[in-house]
Amino acid sequence: MIRVGQGFDVHALVPGRRLVLGGVEIEFVVEGQTLGLLGHSDADVLLHAITDAVLGAAGMGDIGRQYPDTDDAHKDADSWQLLKAVAARVRAAGWRLENLDCTVIAQRPKIAPHVAAMCARIATALDIEPAAVNVKGKTTEYLGFTGRGEGIAAMAVALLRRS
Repeated sequence: MIRVGQGFDVHALVPGRRLVLGGVEIEFVVEGQTLGLLGHSDADVLLHAITDAVLGAAGMGDIGRQYPDTDDAHKDADSWQLLKAVAARVRAAGWRLENLDCTVIAQRPKIAPHVAAMCARIATALDIEPAAVNVKGKTTEYLGFTGRGEGIAAMAVALLRRS
């Protein structure tokens, strides 16, 4: 049996936060200000979308149910560690992740220079081969909140197979 899950997430860009995407810290300075994503955790929008895709395919809810932002235990949590824990639960439930396809939607920073590191980091958390992880970046041609640089969005699709 195979199952597909999709995930989506958005976070606002704000001054004074680190920018973490796909488990990789990216230096992002605009007009002399360091920008990062606002959130209860480290706000890694890509890992949040992936976590939702994997949980959805396994029929295990979403990241908000597993790690509610109302729980201070998850304040400033490392999203990579959360994804790693979710992957272990999904494996324990009898599922194996076959592949993952992801899109980061941001006018900037450019995603391409970081894709190999992101794929490697994501693959390690999920205990799969890096070749099974695809990450791409897309702009919105300066349209909408991502085009104006107000935030970053991400989408992910996961394919699970009953092991």
